[in-house]
Amino acid sequence: MMGVILAHESAAFRPRLSIVQVEESTDLAPRFDAAGLLTVVTTDAESGDVVMVGVMNAEALARTIETREAHYWSRSRQCLWHKGATSGLTQHVVELRIDDDQDAVWLRVKTAGVGANCHVGYRSCFYRRVDLPVDEGVSAPAARLVFCEAEKTFDPIAVYGDAPNPTQI
Repeated sequence: MMGVILAHESAAFRPRLSIVQVEESTDLAPRFDAAGLLTVVTTDAESGDVVMVGVMNAEALARTIETREAHYWSRSRQCLWHKGATSGLTQHVVELRIDDDQDAVWLRVKTAGVGANCHVGYRSCFYRRVDLPVDEGVSAPAARLVFCEAEKTFDPIAVYGDAPNPTQI
């Protein structure tokens, strides 16, 4: 997508003209991948915890900038997704950063309601960790997950009802 101006309504991104422009200027010239997406890491503005990782297309990035509420591209639903539109758990963007080559975004957010970000009901989408072997270099028979959050922050059935689950098998 080099050299193409990507725009959505009032937010226009600059064309990518040079490495110096991309890395050293004040121009917002995002580089979307072949599918038109860029990676987004979202952290809690107060604790710094990673609460989710997603993707944005040009429209999602533009709407996030315009509204200061997180918008993503839902790969499972194949549509623009305003985080919290159904649940009320919107993410207010405190800060939006872009990496050096402008192909990844970091959002620092405050989440409305009970502060949960995961559709499963946990505060963070990263509610489990991989149980690593005690001794380095020793392989475990099978990787095992350990819960880091003891309980869910909300009941997903009460919040989402019969809305389709975005997790795909």
